[in-house]
Parts: sequence; structure tokens; C-alpha cells
Amino acid sequence: MMQFSEELQKRISDAISDVERLTDAEVMCVLAPRSDDYDYIPALWAALVALLFPLPLSLTPWWGHSNTLSLLQLGVFALAWLGFRWQPVFQRIIPKSVRYWRAGNMARRQFLQNGLHHTRDGAGFLIFVSAQERYVEILADHGIAAKISDEQWRYIVAAFVLQVKRNQIADGFIQCIESCGELLAQCYPATQEKNELPNKLVVLPG
Repeated sequence: MMQFSEELQKRISDAISDVERLTDAEVMCVLAPRSDDYDYIPALWAALVALLFPLPLSLTPWWGHSNTLSLLQLGVFALAWLGFRWQPVFQRIIPKSVRYWRAGNMARRQFLQNGLHHTRDGAGFLIFVSAQERYVEILADHGIAAKISDEQWRYIVAAFVLQVKRNQIADGFIQCIESCGELLAQCYPATQEKNELPNKLVVLPG
């Protein structure tokens, strides 16, 4: 699990509380160290290498000896699997589209699991980060989405992604909360006093 000091946790909690005084939005922040272990990716690449391995052997005397070929393919698969699991290689063989797809799914699961879709007047608002994927997403329930389009969050998300890449996740959360708060206060201002969800950063186990 990623660790944040009590001071950083309190700064994030205070930032959420400050924003919620100015808006009816129920803000929640969730940090996932990663959205998947991607264990199947090295196996897929290793299987591909093992399947292609016989092609150059077709020009050698070993071609046609099925037992020997099967053993060689098994050995190639094992070596390739170990090689693809080496972290510098492992991080490069996972397609960005797969990373973002898994992180996006995780964000939507967290939105539902934390009850953001059950807030009064559809005021749930999630700031989600998946650190390993360097992925940031803002999800707003229907009450907020009716007044603020996804496009308006784009620059805030882009700025936060840069901070995630620099490993400045805590500061990124605080600045993102404050930037979102300014827009929420303008377009979805406070009309009632309520607090339906905990004002804290939820850190998922990694």
C-alpha cells in the first residue's frame, strides 16, 4: 500500500472540506497504486515467441523431430516469460491502451463502490489516480455533469498527470481539488449544508 504521512492526509482532507463549503458536490479522492498486475501480458508475449521459434528451425536438421521441437518450445517459453517479467522490459510491453482501459475500469468501480452514485441530487464527484499507469480521471455524477462538461476538466487532469509522472501525487491531489473547487463553486455552488461522504483520501491496497 502506498503511504502518505498524517500531515499530507490532513492537507488533502482539509482541501476537500474547504471545497465542499463552496459547492454542493460531494468530493472523494481515491488513489490506486496500480489497476492490474498484468501477469497475463508476459505469458502472451512468451507464447508468441515460442510459437514463432520453429520458423528458423525449419531450415535445420531438427525440423520434423516433434519431441525435440516441443521441448525446445517449452524451454523458449519459460526463458521468454522470465525475460518479459524483468521490470524494465515488463513496463514496456504493456500497451498504453490496456493500461488506460484497466485504470478507467477501476475508476468506475470505485465510483460505484464508494456510493458516489447515491448522493443527493447526483452530486458525487470522484478524483481518481492510478499511480503505476500514471492515469488521472475525474468522474462526476449526473447533477454536476448537467452543468459542467467533461471537456472543462481536461486541463485540470492534464496538469495532475504531469505531477503524477514527477511522483508529486499528494501535491497534485491538493492542486487538483482546489482547481476543481473553483469550477464547482462557479457552476455548482453550495445551496445546502450537507456532508454525505468522508472527506479523505482513500488509498487502495497495492
